[in-house]
Amino acid sequence: MRAVMLATHNRDKVRELAHALQDLPIDVRMPDDVGAWPEVEETGTTLTENARLKVEAALVAFPQYAALGDDTGLEVDALDGRPGVYSSRYAGIGVSYADNVRKLLQELSGVPEEKRTARFRCVIALADPDGRRAKVEGVAEGRILDAPQGNGGFGYDPVFLVPEFGKTFAELTLEEKRSVSHRGKALAAARRILMEWYA
Repeated sequence: MRAVMLATHNRDKVRELAHALQDLPIDVRMPDDVGAWPEVEETGTTLTENARLKVEAALVAFPQYAALGDDTGLEVDALDGRPGVYSSRYAGIGVSYADNVRKLLQELSGVPEEKRTARFRCVIALADPDGRRAKVEGVAEGRILDAPQGNGGFGYDPVFLVPEFGKTFAELTLEEKRSVSHRGKALAAARRILMEWYA
């Protein structure tokens, strides 16, 4: 069975990634479980560049494993696509999810409901020691609320309204979120690639 390293220290991401891959014929690993791995500096100017930086760093640190890494951005139309690639550090380095949400809502103050359209975009990069590389992407369209709703999810989930459910990502179960989310769509494509590689 091929072991696949999830190239992130973010436990919230790990939970979603591992849940989506649990029934595949692979052994899912996390850096914290097998040894020290430094946080990769996201110096890329695109989500794709950052996702690839993570998997290549994982291959160097853990050459015996394949690697899966993602980068995700929230693109708000009224903010010309911001925060985008800087979503996780929108309010600064080392800030909390709540800090980022607070800054986003401040910037959208006074913007009417119909102009608060947005999308989450997720890019997943895959790589393995045999030299195979792949990239997939998932997008989820929605709208930014003027106040958080729900206690689940993470990041901007409490303010991202999902039209299909009439709820925020933070109000959905993990299964519901996976069925419509950007990461869920990207993971569905990543699953197909992993099956091609290792089934």
